[in-house]
Amino acid sequence: MTGPSGTVQAYQRTAEQQRRDDLILQHLPLVKHVIGRLLGELPATVDVENLESAGVLGLVEAASKFDPSRNAQFKTFAYLRIRGAIVDELRRNSPLPQQVLNRIALVRKAYRTLPHPITVAALAAATGLSQDDVVDTLAAERFTKTVSWEQAAEPHGLEPATAAAEPGADAERDELLQQLTDAIENLPEKERLALTLYYREDLRLREIAEVLQLSVSRVSRLLSKALFELGEQLRDRRPLALPAPWPSSSQTEFPRSPTEAPSPS
Repeated sequence: MTGPSGTVQAYQRTAEQQRRDDLILQHLPLVKHVIGRLLGELPATVDVENLESAGVLGLVEAASKFDPSRNAQFKTFAYLRIRGAIVDELRRNSPLPQQVLNRIALVRKAYRTLPHPITVAALAAATGLSQDDVVDTLAAERFTKTVSWEQAAEPHGLEPATAAAEPGADAERDELLQQLTDAIENLPEKERLALTLYYREDLRLREIAEVLQLSVSRVSRLLSKALFELGEQLRDRRPLALPAPWPSSSQTEFPRSPTEAPSPS
């Protein structure tokens, strides 16, 4: 016969399962939203149904591991895991053609020899590729990394604030944000607009393309170019905080994975 404590535990388990199920059902549209934001960067041959299945698994995992007592919103937490699961699926089942791998090696070699901050134009001049080819190569390079989505979905930004924060951390963060703001302001107008619509307005690539009256592939290139050059400008000012994507052989290789999240709502 089940005692009072056993009854309470059974109720708590049932309530927890119901909470997880509700989170999954409420956020299923987020899976298609994430894929919609990625589609412009992906080859036409990608199986979208497989990506949706991977994204749903990421959502289920997020609902199972989410702790509502921590200072994070579920939408942000789930977004990272969904996107990470989709990227892992891409890496497993969408191997890059040899021509693209050759271009990645060419751009990587040029990157290691150029003075910083490095621009897309400088990489194009050093490799003999067009700027569009360089941007496409930089985008493809992201999918050659092997960081698992378990690791990628745990950014420090989701950790609760604690009294043990490093002295001066807030001031350092404010300085970095100011530098980022200044760098964004210096971008060409279309790149700045594309970034704003993608990250602040949370629009899909196709929606941004309609607003800017450009093709989806052009919007994707604008974003890739802007992000690369922003990273270079900030890395030049803060090399320890923002290691290079392709360090020299004497440095540790710091893998990257896409981890941007939507603005909390």
